[in-house]
Amino acid sequence: MRSSFTSRNGFALMKTPNYRRLAARRRWMVVGAVLGLALASGLIGSLTASKGDLLARPTTGPFSYFPHS
Repeated sequence: MRSSFTSRNGFALMKTPNYRRLAARRRWMVVGAVLGLALASGLIGSLTASKGDLLARPTTGPFSYFPHS
């Protein structure tokens, strides 16, 4: 005897994603949000900075935090 819960016609029921797949999806969404925020802030920073500020700024190196004479 056939079960009354099986789908006979139409679309087949999809299985819900398991916990591991949902966690991976959340992780990729967080990574994408962080990268998107970094890209947007870099774009805004490059558009708002004037060219004179970039050229007049002294160059810094790995030892620029230590004073020297």
